[in-house]
Amino acid sequence: MKRITSARPAGGYRVDLWFDDGVQGLADLSDLAGRGVFAGWLEPGQFEQVAIGSAGELVWPCGVDLCPDALYLGVTGRTAASLFPGLAASEARCA
Repeated sequence: MKRITSARPAGGYRVDLWFDDGVQGLADLSDLAGRGVFAGWLEPGQFEQVAIGSAGELVWPCGVDLCPDALYLGVTGRTAASLFPGLAASEARCA
């Protein structure tokens, strides 16, 4: 499991992220803004209140939290099977 060690708002519903393995990248979350639980981000200053939760996830005061593994996959372009090798073996048994 990956952990986010640092996060900084980058404008336009984007966040610069640093992970515990040294990977750094930009997560573009603009497609989520204003939709469902992400509606709170539309309030001025809400998105910029991003913080890191106790499990290394992104959290906001409006109650939104995002999984660090999903963000890592988005930043790196890797697949879930490459991050979790046991997943590939499990998928092969189900085929």
